[in-house]
Amino acid sequence: MIKTLMKSIKGYGVPSLLSIVFVSFEVIMEVSIPFVMKYLIDEMNTSNIEKIIIYSVILVVMSIFSLIFGALAGKFCARGSTGFARNLRRNIYKNITDFSFSNIDKFSTPSLVTRITTDVTNVQMSYMQIIRTAVRAPFMMIFSIIMAFMISKELAVYFVIIVPVIFAILITIIYFGIRIFNRIFKKYDALNASIQENISGMRTVKSYVREDYEIKKLTKASENLKKDFTKAERLVMSDQSIMQFAIYTLNLVVIFLGAIFVIQNGTYDETLGLITYNKLSTGDLSSLLTYGMQSLMSLMMLSMVIVTITISIESARRIVEVLNEKPTIVSPSNPIYNIDNGEIEFKNVSFKYKEEGNKYVLSNINLKIESGQMIGILGGTGSGKTSLVNLISRIYDVNEGEVILSGHNVKEYDVDSLRENIAVVLQKNILFSGSVKENLKWGNENATDEEIIHFSKLACADEFVSKFEGGYDYKIEQGGSNVSGGQKQRLCIARALIKKPKVLILDDSTSAVDTKTDALIRKGLREDLKETTKIIIAQRISSIQDADQIIVMDNGMINGIGNHEELMKNNEIYRDIYNSQNRIKEAE
Repeated sequence: MIKTLMKSIKGYGVPSLLSIVFVSFEVIMEVSIPFVMKYLIDEMNTSNIEKIIIYSVILVVMSIFSLIFGALAGKFCARGSTGFARNLRRNIYKNITDFSFSNIDKFSTPSLVTRITTDVTNVQMSYMQIIRTAVRAPFMMIFSIIMAFMISKELAVYFVIIVPVIFAILITIIYFGIRIFNRIFKKYDALNASIQENISGMRTVKSYVREDYEIKKLTKASENLKKDFTKAERLVMSDQSIMQFAIYTLNLVVIFLGAIFVIQNGTYDETLGLITYNKLSTGDLSSLLTYGMQSLMSLMMLSMVIVTITISIESARRIVEVLNEKPTIVSPSNPIYNIDNGEIEFKNVSFKYKEEGNKYVLSNINLKIESGQMIGILGGTGSGKTSLVNLISRIYDVNEGEVILSGHNVKEYDVDSLRENIAVVLQKNILFSGSVKENLKWGNENATDEEIIHFSKLACADEFVSKFEGGYDYKIEQGGSNVSGGQKQRLCIARALIKKPKVLILDDSTSAVDTKTDALIRKGLREDLKETTKIIIAQRISSIQDADQIIVMDNGMINGIGNHEELMKNNEIYRDIYNSQNRIKEAE
């Protein structure tokens, strides 16, 4: 896991190391200050102004250096941790973009969102603590104890005794903390899924007046999450309380015993001109108290680091799970890059979404489509229409048989080249925030204005885009919320046409337009894209009636193939659909 995460430090290793170096210098300064301070306190008892000034100047200089080292450590720590998080998000997202749909189905969209946001933030905080506090705290604790031993072995031994006790408490907290946070992140995924579902389906929620129900459902999920976080907070708070108790107890022991050593062993050396002690001076006692406070405060900081790391362990595991996930669909070692035409053939194809599943979505599909043909696909919900066309662009791979495009198995092509030559327009398409022109250029970033207008006219989009304020520079809001469903579909068709694909797949993508516009779009496709294979999935027979071939799907199998006249004579399913749709038209 650590090895995988370390790859994202690339480019930010130097700032991370510099943070550690400057933290070390900062600790050295802070540990040295109490040691010099004890001489200053002892000299105050002798009223030696010259030495008091010297020690004071030394302390000021050391404090300034400590401040500089601390500021530099913070600067490089921030640069290293934020850079690490940036790389981590980029690497996760890059890997997700290579995922096939089966990979995405494995994790679910809300879970991937949580991992790239909340989980990365947790790991970033942990990394920041590791390169700063996790270095500072142990160094401070070790050096403080060493300095305490240099002053008084009898009192410093109490520092050593209390450390393993506190450490045992920390281990216990970690054990229970990890179990709680494992539950928390699973509930985070469920909560994000619920929020995403409700926001995207807000119109449905409002139309059925289910706001109160959804609020209660979300409140219940939030309440469950709150309970687990409360338990986690109790652990953290109990850790702090125990640490505070340890600090005050140690201070009382040091003050009590130290006072005895000071009172019972003090003498005045006239030759040296200062007060000396057989075991302890006032300055020694003051420094010991400081070192005791430093060592235990360091232990407290270390405990907080461990809590942060505990939180991030589960986040790190979830991140690494995504980073180590191998896409199920990849290009071959020696791929084919050029696709000559849009000829398609399915040979004994069977497909199911999960390898371990028993039910095939498609069974024994045999089909040949000539390049440039217009193909219609018709069938009921769940008949396998979309699953069939998804296999052409390798959104999924077949379990049995093979899909042939332009004389080669689709698995022989470079995946990017394959998909660049296949344009897919779905029923529900996404437009991105930006101008109409910017959205259309997703099909071809180098498209000229003439090409954009030409293909927009072909998709019957120019007629309304030209009326927008600014025309093709009109700003589309996120998700295309400021255009109608029919307008969105026509813009998405235009975007696909700009690719100039070898294969064009329209998956019920004219459902929101009227029959006249639908007919005009199909006429334009037939006349302008003669060499492009056009596959149209539709619910309305009128949308595919003039196709060269119509494929009737039923329960994952091909029930019939032919033109409109042939299917009306020979295919009962096609005839029933045609008659039912005509009756509806007559009733209207």
